[in-house]
Amino acid sequence: MQAHQLELLAPARDADIGIEAINHGADAVYIGGPGFGARKAADNDVADIARLVDYAHRFHARIHVTLNTILRDDELEPARKLAHQLYDAGVDSLIIQDMGLLELDLPPIQLHASTQCDIRTPEKARFLQDAGLSQLVLARELDLTQIQAIRAATSVPLEFFIHGALCVAYSGQCYISEAHTGRSANRGECNQACRLPYQVTDAQGRIVAHDKHVLSMKDNDQSANLAVLIDAGIQSFKIEGRYKDMGYVKNITAHYRRLLDGILEGRPELARASSGRSRFSFTPDPVQNFNRDATDYFVQGRKEDIGAFDSPKNPGRPIGWVVKINKDSVDIETGADTLLNNGDGLCYFDLHRELVGMAINTAEKLGPSNGVGRWRVVPKDPIAELRHLRAGTEINRNRDMSWVRGLDRKSAERRIGVWMRLFDTADGLALDLTDEDGHTATATLAINKEPARDAARAESSLRENLGKLGTTLFDAVEIVLDLGQPWFVPASLVNQLRREGIEALEAMRKAALQRLPRAVPAHPPVPYPQEHLSYLANVFNHKARDFYARHGVKLIEAAFEAHEEEGEVSLMITKHCVRYSLSLCPKQTRGVTGVHGTIKAEPLWLMNGSEKLKLTFDCKPCEMHVVGKLKRGVVQARAHEAQTVPLRFYKTRP
Repeated sequence: MQAHQLELLAPARDADIGIEAINHGADAVYIGGPGFGARKAADNDVADIARLVDYAHRFHARIHVTLNTILRDDELEPARKLAHQLYDAGVDSLIIQDMGLLELDLPPIQLHASTQCDIRTPEKARFLQDAGLSQLVLARELDLTQIQAIRAATSVPLEFFIHGALCVAYSGQCYISEAHTGRSANRGECNQACRLPYQVTDAQGRIVAHDKHVLSMKDNDQSANLAVLIDAGIQSFKIEGRYKDMGYVKNITAHYRRLLDGILEGRPELARASSGRSRFSFTPDPVQNFNRDATDYFVQGRKEDIGAFDSPKNPGRPIGWVVKINKDSVDIETGADTLLNNGDGLCYFDLHRELVGMAINTAEKLGPSNGVGRWRVVPKDPIAELRHLRAGTEINRNRDMSWVRGLDRKSAERRIGVWMRLFDTADGLALDLTDEDGHTATATLAINKEPARDAARAESSLRENLGKLGTTLFDAVEIVLDLGQPWFVPASLVNQLRREGIEALEAMRKAALQRLPRAVPAHPPVPYPQEHLSYLANVFNHKARDFYARHGVKLIEAAFEAHEEEGEVSLMITKHCVRYSLSLCPKQTRGVTGVHGTIKAEPLWLMNGSEKLKLTFDCKPCEMHVVGKLKRGVVQARAHEAQTVPLRFYKTRP
């Protein structure tokens, strides 16, 4: 029986980062093309993607390209042409949000449903499978029971985010950026209003929380949940981060590679989805990268500590305390083994619980004392500008330059296991090679065989020269000399035989890798689970409208980006609940009595400068809505600047 394959899916801002993701153990990489990806500042040209494809395919790793924005009518043809260019470049799949693409003449390439499709229910997941999507990226907010229900309703691979930054909204269900600035999150231009500080007030205008980042989530970390996610039905384990740097991708990919390999070793019914083993010159540590502290979000049920409310910045890890403030420097007491470096990033929370950075210009060790270290640090900024810094302040480090420099160098290599057998032929020698996937190749060498004067030395020389695989993809697991006797063979001829064998094996591997075909949609078209689609369905072009009409939808409204919504609407829908996080949920209390009386928990209001948003709560699905309206003047000015014309089909009955 074939093993159940698991995919570790890493992000890449560019092809070079993608190559290092492969080296550090990724089974697949997702990357943005030259347009229409939901990270507008992470685009790559097709030639660079082709270079990444060639490298990844040597390990039978896959490349998925994001084409996951919603599209205007005038963008459909360029998107169709791009899909063909990416297919010709060897790309394995396209990750999409806009269902209008399924109405176009696309190449026979797999289509994966983006997380922007907001897949939360078995019904929607099954529909997308039946409509021709080959892999589904599930909503980050799901718990294990919900994942199991979707698995029971579907047969295609399910993908789930296991690490990185969290959007507070259900993906595809946030319109604050579009409403306030004309920059659509569904088109790759989110302005991240969720990371801003807000004053929270109750229905009577009284302050519940002051300048807190109440929509800012901690970072996702499912390190402890991989085994239960596998059991729930997840096959593709996705790392967030197409904006992240090389060091992040190296470190986090290596971290999850080790964790998944540990699981695979004890479960023979499971297998990794690509070839080779990665060896690292460092010990992976997720805490070393930018993070807002960690949460496993809703996988194990709702928890109170999912928010990064004090700051959306990286708080780092504690290393010591301030013991003395000097004119131009700060004396810090640390653990005896702590080493500070010039360029390290330090930080601390001031008296208002706001994070203050304190980058190091120079760090001088004053010496150990009573089992602790003492350092004199000269900050980059003047001491007078470091708010509330005083003796006793706890100091964190959020950038360790020794770690950063270590990952700037080569930090991993990936090799495919190969078994080699050298044997006699009638006119010389032959070398059989078999790789870990069972691919085989043979190279032959015509030679007049001469018995070696020193048999042991000749055998050792043959093994040594056959095993010289340093510049190849391969690592010799075993070398068998199946010879009548040790022969004298010049090293140059053994090297030639080895090179020809390796080239033949690589050619066999390349020929064996087949692109998975595009799924065939069910016929006749299956009905969509709903008959009415609001702006929340993100229908932004007539082809998307045709798709839903073909699947039985009776009433279709245009996407919010079409600017047809009047008055207040939900600008964000989220599983996160500010009311719950502030202990104002009716399940926690019927109201909190304070000096001003009982706080009215609904609605709550968020205020940042002149911006004001209303929070309402839908308790049955346990969801929060952030309510506001379109700033038409700002948005129209932005549309004019970008020279875009919104869709105008209004509410339509097909």
